[in-house]
Amino acid sequence: MKEILKKSACELADMLARGEVTSVELTTSCLERIHALNSKVNAFLFIDDEGALATAREVDAKRAAGEKLSRLAGVPIAVKDNMVTRGVPTTCASKILEGWLPPYDATVVTKLREAGLPIVGKTNMDEFAMGSSTEHSAFGSTRNPWDVGRIPGGSGGGSAAAVAAFMVPLALGSDTGGSIRQPGAVTGTVGVKPTYGAVSRYGLVAMASSLDQIGPVTRTVGDAAALQEIVGGYDPLDSTSLDEPVPPFEMLTSRYSESLAGVRVGVVKQLQGEGYQEGVLESFHASVELLKDLGAQIVEVDCPSFDYALAAYYLIMPAEVSSNLARFDGMRYGLRVEPESGPVTAETVMAATREAGFGDEVKRRIILGTHVLSAGFFDAYYGSAQKVRTLVQRDFEAAFASCDVLVSPTAPTTAFAFGEKMNDPMAMYLNDIATIPANLAGVPAMSLPCGVAKEDGLPVGFQILAPAHKDTSMYEIAGALERALGEPLAESCPASSWEEEA
Repeated sequence: MKEILKKSACELADMLARGEVTSVELTTSCLERIHALNSKVNAFLFIDDEGALATAREVDAKRAAGEKLSRLAGVPIAVKDNMVTRGVPTTCASKILEGWLPPYDATVVTKLREAGLPIVGKTNMDEFAMGSSTEHSAFGSTRNPWDVGRIPGGSGGGSAAAVAAFMVPLALGSDTGGSIRQPGAVTGTVGVKPTYGAVSRYGLVAMASSLDQIGPVTRTVGDAAALQEIVGGYDPLDSTSLDEPVPPFEMLTSRYSESLAGVRVGVVKQLQGEGYQEGVLESFHASVELLKDLGAQIVEVDCPSFDYALAAYYLIMPAEVSSNLARFDGMRYGLRVEPESGPVTAETVMAATREAGFGDEVKRRIILGTHVLSAGFFDAYYGSAQKVRTLVQRDFEAAFASCDVLVSPTAPTTAFAFGEKMNDPMAMYLNDIATIPANLAGVPAMSLPCGVAKEDGLPVGFQILAPAHKDTSMYEIAGALERALGEPLAESCPASSWEEEA
């Protein structure tokens, strides 16, 4: 593998600024590696050589002319395949959207184009972002670069695997219940869910609108900060967008360069213990000790409603799924299937199209969501779940009254083998037990790699949660912990020494 592909996005940006490499050279190297390895990893559903190189040439020309460019101009990036991209296939890894070419760009894609980041392609995912393993993609599972016999997490396994395998230094994912952070944990990458509304959702194919959030996937905290600076900010096209300035996140990652004295870190009692792999807990507690050694005050925090967060999420999320996916009816765009017999009506076309176009997990969640929204069950299920959501938000408020950030393991286990949980939806859903509370409350959360588990040598993720609108605190603490941990875990990924050379 070319050594340049091991460098962080910020290091590459500095090299581009100094003229040590061109964007065309860097983008070509990424594309060559993607083509060489994608058959092994299946991280990409679409590779856009022509579009990426056109952007790279444009950036190189502007830099040569002395124009002022963005911090990451010329650095290649991948985008999860549920963010619409004009004229480029956007499938959400579903047969029902196979071949669809959107007529417009998502706001985050527009911002990437304006900032001059070559978009090399669209990454694989669980169909319509429903899953924790990327086994539910209609176009084949993505494989974990640490062990190709294991899952890369989900739903954004493609973005995490692409970054972990050194195909790209940057990617975007979406996080509804942990779909950026859980893949980050099991692939040894950094995954960030910003405060709800801090990054525009316009053009993100909605799964659960009150929970979805776009965020960075990178190999370092600094890269995630630099990327959030680019894609964050107010968007009048998104009614949930926050009208507030975007902080200089990258600068904040070095704030606590010597000591964390005065910083209060809360360890969430409910997000550890029974059901968590021993090696995961050991790596987590070792990292907590590092924070303590840096001068942070460590306290245990009790958030009793977190015990019910998983159940509440799997009522609220399917309800919103049922509503959002009603638009896929076989009549406006995407797949259209007519019934083999009987009358051709709107109802029969919709039934035939959805039967052929949706996978089992999507159907399961639509059915569950429709059930909990029905007249006889709305108050008992959906209404009760929303009450639990309020309790989760209150527990966060109480915890942050005494702590600057909260911490926990990101996922209860390391990456599991393919097929291990496919036939047990409940076991699959439990992968999100530590990440879901942040989505219910809308607070920012990050997973960063904190070591490997002793049982299997696979990556473990450390989750940092901060108060809403305080993404800055999350980046500050994460930067300090990353420095204390030393060399990025990504350097140890077997993909760095794979024989298939780009």
